[in-house]
Amino acid sequence: MSRRQQVVYLAAAWCLSYPDEELTGRVPLMRSALGEFPGALPDFAEVLDLLESTPPMEVQAHYVREFDLGKRHALHLSYWTDGDTRRRGEVLGNFKKTYRQSDILVDTRGELPDYLPMVLEYAAVVDLAAGRELLTRFRASLEMLRFGLLRDGLPHARILQAVCATLPGKSPADEQAVMRMAGYGPPTEAVGLDPYDPRLLPVKGA
Repeated sequence: MSRRQQVVYLAAAWCLSYPDEELTGRVPLMRSALGEFPGALPDFAEVLDLLESTPPMEVQAHYVREFDLGKRHALHLSYWTDGDTRRRGEVLGNFKKTYRQSDILVDTRGELPDYLPMVLEYAAVVDLAAGRELLTRFRASLEMLRFGLLRDGLPHARILQAVCATLPGKSPADEQAVMRMAGYGPPTEAVGLDPYDPRLLPVKGA
């Protein structure tokens, strides 16, 4: 089971990342790895097909439009529960603390530490238990993102479904149930975040 989760998390991390040439080159590897587990490949198939069959500039423009230019499909987990509020700074610090407790260097690559592809990759290749705990803690964020992708007809919704299926409990039936799970929706208080340095996280004990 842990091997399947690792493959699903890493494939999801890649499929939710910016579709550059390196990512396109990984499609055969993802197909092969997912194909080792019954029922795993279909949730990823449409996105993998798009990566292989769509001209690079077109698929990149589509990604930027859907994931970078607005908040409808925000890939930062704490956005969905804390929005742009001051409290989010503490939440981001907790992600950073989790990474710091690992015995290898975690490169944030200029992203905030709650960036979903980063959390998924961390779970897949660094610390499965700690990564799953982060995903479980932010299950409501994953579900809200899933419903947003589903509402807009994006195939990435099935990838979020595959990730949620690895976590305890069933997915909520509708967005109202997700809101109840979260306790509230994305706040709108725009007071700014506490200063955050998105450089390499230090090695444990450094």
